[in-house]
Amino acid sequence: MWDNPGQLRKLSSLLFGLSLLLLLYGAVRYVLRLPVFPLNTVELKEAPQRVSAELIGRVVKEQVQGNFFTVDLKRTRLAFEQLPWVRKVSVRRKFPWSLEVEIEEQVALAHWNGAQLVNTHGEVFSAQTEQSLPEFIGPPDTAMQVAGMYGELSAELQPMQQQIAQISLSPRYAWQLRLSNGMELELGREQMQQRLARFVAVYPYSLATSARPVMHVDLRYRNGFAAYLPNGVAELGKKATGNKI
Repeated sequence: MWDNPGQLRKLSSLLFGLSLLLLLYGAVRYVLRLPVFPLNTVELKEAPQRVSAELIGRVVKEQVQGNFFTVDLKRTRLAFEQLPWVRKVSVRRKFPWSLEVEIEEQVALAHWNGAQLVNTHGEVFSAQTEQSLPEFIGPPDTAMQVAGMYGELSAELQPMQQQIAQISLSPRYAWQLRLSNGMELELGREQMQQRLARFVAVYPYSLATSARPVMHVDLRYRNGFAAYLPNGVAELGKKATGNKI
């Protein structure tokens, strides 16, 4: 090759082209990092309700680095998403020389196992709240399942004008409810909606007018339910015969 002028010219042209590209790349990187492209402002698309301005300002001060072109959008987004009550964040450059941040806040649906919260998407998150919320109890990774069942059973309870104060899913996947009036309902592991609907349909004619308040109802029967009074006496409702299922 060294004694071939044609190939030497091609090689020298290739090396010259590569050198020029590297030079241009370096020049562009240098220019983009100059202070003439400062990142002047960080704009919130909508003011959050639960995330304090102090925490937002701290993230901007400590995590937003670089200028308009070099700021790391992914790093900035992840930093905002670490704040309490933040579910999702989108960050984009906005001409001239600012960032636009959109924060989606968590909407708490219930307490989860006494230590965390569940949002309206069935996702578990950690935050402090003084809201009066129902209690969700269940095995790990079942929050979405419990949230879905909560919605379905709440709809069935509407004729009773009662809300679910607590819904529990046992390790054996059996369901239990505690209503806002303190009544506990055992639903078992199958046909939960049908059992609850059957109970709600007969409640006004059986237990609602009882002189003694019913505290516990077992709906795990094929043809009815068993209601337990405070003294432990059981009353059968709607011909509660057969084995529990």
